[in-house]
Amino acid sequence: MIPALSVVAILATPRPLPFSYTYDTLAKGEIEIEQYTDLSPAKVLAEGKPQNYLAPQMQLEFEAGITNRIELGLYATFTPMASEGVSALPELPVQNGAKQRLRVRLGEEGRWPIDIALYGEVVESDREFEIEGKLILQRRFGHLRVIGNFWMEREWEYNGHFATVFNPTLGATYEITPAVHLGAESWMRAVLPDVDHGYEFAHGPHLYAGPVFMASFGRLWWSAGFYLRATDFNRSLEPGEGFGAMWFRSIVGIVL
Repeated sequence: MIPALSVVAILATPRPLPFSYTYDTLAKGEIEIEQYTDLSPAKVLAEGKPQNYLAPQMQLEFEAGITNRIELGLYATFTPMASEGVSALPELPVQNGAKQRLRVRLGEEGRWPIDIALYGEVVESDREFEIEGKLILQRRFGHLRVIGNFWMEREWEYNGHFATVFNPTLGATYEITPAVHLGAESWMRAVLPDVDHGYEFAHGPHLYAGPVFMASFGRLWWSAGFYLRATDFNRSLEPGEGFGAMWFRSIVGIVL
C-alpha cells in the first residue's frame, strides 16, 4: 500500500533529502522546474590577504516525464564570480556549464523489497567533461522513507588531469503530514585522481551530515538541509580551499 504522500507527490517529484535523488519519476508529459542554491564558507585572497568567502553555487533544472518510468533532466549550472581583486578561488563541485540526464524507474513502488531507479548524466563545464551514474535505492516503512544513492563520476579536466569521484548519500525522511517532512541526511565526496600530484584538501574525503526539511504543496515544494562536515571539522581553511565546516542546500520545485 502506497501512503498518502503519493497523492501529493503524483504532481511532482519533491526531494525530501536535498542531496539524494528519490525513486519517483514524473508522469508522462509532466514538466517541473527546480532551482538549487548551495552555500558553504571558503577562503580566498583579497588584495593578497586571506579573507572568508561564502561560496555560492547554483543550478537550474528542467525536468520532463518522457514516459511514466523515464524522466529527462536538463541543467544550467552557475558559480557566481567573487568581487574584483579576489583570487585563489576555491574548487567547487558546481561549475559554469550544462548537464543532461535520464532517471529510469524499475518496477512499481512497493512491489520489490527495495525500490530501484537508475540515473545517468553527462556534464559539460568550463573546467571538465564528466559522466555520472547513480544507483538509487529507496524503501518505505509507513511514513518513514529511507533513501540511498550509490553515486560515481568520471571526470576529464581540460588541463589533462583525470579522476574518479565517489559521492554516496544516505538519509531518512519522515512524513509528519503530507505537506511537512523532517529527516536527516549524510553525503560524502572523495576524489581519486589518476595521477597523484600530492595532497589536496579539495579531494577529500569530505563527509557531511545534518537535518533536512521539506514542505510540499502539490505543484510547489521546497526542501533544505544544513550539514556539518564530520571530517577534519576543526581544520582552518587555506585560501583556495572550499568544503567549509558547514554546507547549506535549498531546492525549490514547481510543476508547470
